[in-house]
Amino acid sequence: MNWITNFVRPKLQAIVGKKEVPDNLWETCPKCSQMLLRKELVSNQYVCKHCDYHFRISSKERLELFLGKSFMIMDTPKIKPDPLKFKDSKKYIDRLKNAQKKNQTNDSVIVASGTINGKKIVTAIFDFNFMGGSMGMAAGEAIITACDFAKKNHLPLIIFSSSGGARMQEGILSLMQMPRTVIAINALGKLNLPFISVLTDPTTGGVSASFAMLGDIIIAEKDATIGFAGSRVIEDTIKEKLPQNFQKSEYLMERGMIDLVVHRKDLKKKIEDLLDFLVV
Repeated sequence: MNWITNFVRPKLQAIVGKKEVPDNLWETCPKCSQMLLRKELVSNQYVCKHCDYHFRISSKERLELFLGKSFMIMDTPKIKPDPLKFKDSKKYIDRLKNAQKKNQTNDSVIVASGTINGKKIVTAIFDFNFMGGSMGMAAGEAIITACDFAKKNHLPLIIFSSSGGARMQEGILSLMQMPRTVIAINALGKLNLPFISVLTDPTTGGVSASFAMLGDIIIAEKDATIGFAGSRVIEDTIKEKLPQNFQKSEYLMERGMIDLVVHRKDLKKKIEDLLDFLVV
């Protein structure tokens, strides 16, 4: 319980009478702890108006911010679930079904085609809400589907990454998606098709170690965490304290790892400008 539940909500109920006050009326900013009216947060593209913190958003929310209402979600190959019959404290198949039900998506990546500023594009978007945006066989097939569609229709590809890395429940089959997606991305370069990689918070593990860092242009959202291993793991390995803001997008841009750091409200316009330059 907190003061919103104990004080604000009863006051609102007293004002509106018996009408129930929605539980999701407010959001708490993870960075500055300010209470934000959800309606205002959505209108501000899920960015805190007090400290500029960029909230993690779902793949569907990202898709609507990027392409509005004009897009077509594409079918991706169906993958046999739980190929290793994996079980830890819970069966993998049960975790998968729960994530699918909760997020109303088949897996951690959706692929869609649409138009931005008059230019047709194809996009793949990771959803960190779906098992940490982990990349298993289904996610790998989704990336390859996006690449194949881009090649077939001679379109630019834009991938929004948000992932904790490979999906451990699929073992080596998950790790194999790293070289498979790299091969698919490299095929675009041979046809001179642009690939813009957008790194959002967080982009780590096998995703950052494969296609995410192969963009012709690599963009990161403000204050996103980007890297391979976690900072604590690195410090334990090298026995040294890491620099402040290590693995943050601004730090990586200063050292030439990425090309641009862009605020979410400017991201669509920046991609439009890049496509004007890259697409003949």
